Amino acid sequence: MEGTVYKTKADVLKRAKEIEGIPLRKIDKTGRLKTGKGAIGSVIEESWFDYAPNSESEPDFPEAGVELKVTPYIKNKRGDIRAKERLVCNIINYMEEYDKVFKTSSFWHKCETMLLMSYEYIPGIPKSELSIDKAILFSFPEEDLVIIEHDWKTIINKIRSGTAHEISEGDTLYLAACTKGADSKSVRRQPFSDIPAKQRAYSLKVSYMTQILNNYIYGSKENEKIIKDWHVLQDKSLESYIIEKVSPYYGKSQSELKVIFNIDSNAKSLNHLIISRMLGLNDIEKTDEFRKANIIPKTIRVEEDGNIKESMSFPAIDFIELSKEKRWEDSKLYEMLSPTKFLFVIFKKNAEEYYLDRIMFWNMSNDDLDEVEKVWKKTVDTVNKGVVFTKTNRGMSNNLPKQKENRVAHVRPHGLNSSDTVLLPDGREIAKQCFWLNRKYIREQIKKGSDIK
Repeated sequence: MEGTVYKTKADVLKRAKEIEGIPLRKIDKTGRLKTGKGAIGSVIEESWFDYAPNSESEPDFPEAGVELKVTPYIKNKRGDIRAKERLVCNIINYMEEYDKVFKTSSFWHKCETMLLMSYEYIPGIPKSELSIDKAILFSFPEEDLVIIEHDWKTIINKIRSGTAHEISEGDTLYLAACTKGADSKSVRRQPFSDIPAKQRAYSLKVSYMTQILNNYIYGSKENEKIIKDWHVLQDKSLESYIIEKVSPYYGKSQSELKVIFNIDSNAKSLNHLIISRMLGLNDIEKTDEFRKANIIPKTIRVEEDGNIKESMSFPAIDFIELSKEKRWEDSKLYEMLSPTKFLFVIFKKNAEEYYLDRIMFWNMSNDDLDEVEKVWKKTVDTVNKGVVFTKTNRGMSNNLPKQKENRVAHVRPHGLNSSDTVLLPDGREIAKQCFWLNRKYIREQIKKGSDIK
């Protein structure tokens, strides 16, 4: 790759700061804004920094050792900022990456220092009217880097074991290996198996980028931390650290745990509160690590016969938005499941009380994601063709995917009552629905799950 005129980090940042607040229509010299995804980044590369966009392994500013990344964010009505999308870094070459160490990896070589240029994405506003509002040089904080390196090793270990085809975004916390290609047929060779593996790229998760935007770019208040000294993670993962801290309480009843942690509550959030107190926290879900990794705690109650009464629900479906989804990998459901790691807090019933059996970290496998894709696709097709309602003795049924049709997931109501409705694309109303993971499926995952060593 040819060099650029920006030889130092200071040169790069100085030029980047000069673009802040200028509408992109005044920047674009080539008409690039009229093209598709990635147009804004290309405009900044070509028309502002005067170098041709490339996909080479070198950083964009090789002499300065800086990679340019443009990242959009969305601001809600309360003014809260969240990243619009993951930050894709570089394609993983399975045939070359497996024999590297972290500091010689293609990810580190390219992204050790990044020029992050952020802009607010506003629906309905043309790209030409948007502008970069912040530009900073970003290097990973030590407490994040120790987790990112562990994530990298998790990805590489699958390549080395000949299971690159089993890599999932949910395997890791901050650094993920996202799918990269037009569709699922975009595959690459892997070194220790003849099975083609999906083409993937190193990427920083949406949840991680949201915290970077808030903590480092727009300077909001920092979150409570699980890890007070990042050195404790040099020889263990965050998951194993949490399990190690919680495991002394295995076998204790809810009432015993309430006494131990001086909790006077029987609210639905009781178990959430208990697990937070075990780690010396106010709220585990609002910690820096859980927010960056998008780890979602879920309490699982196992009955005395080993069954689970409840399926696991997700947010209510916006059927109008769902009807517009074209690719599984771009769907809201995929984004809720693929990069997410769950913390299952498992309580088992004995006589009249529930006892803490164990905790486990879990993410959905690629095979099971493929099953959920079938449910998503049938739901989209059904909604676009027109949901069929049938009157029954119990009320009104519909032809959305049922629990018996798929071993992993289904769709069913999740509203306050039959009057709690949402609109379908054709203007009719339907009781609020959501995607659910089947209770039998959750039971299977718990049975085969084990603590991370």
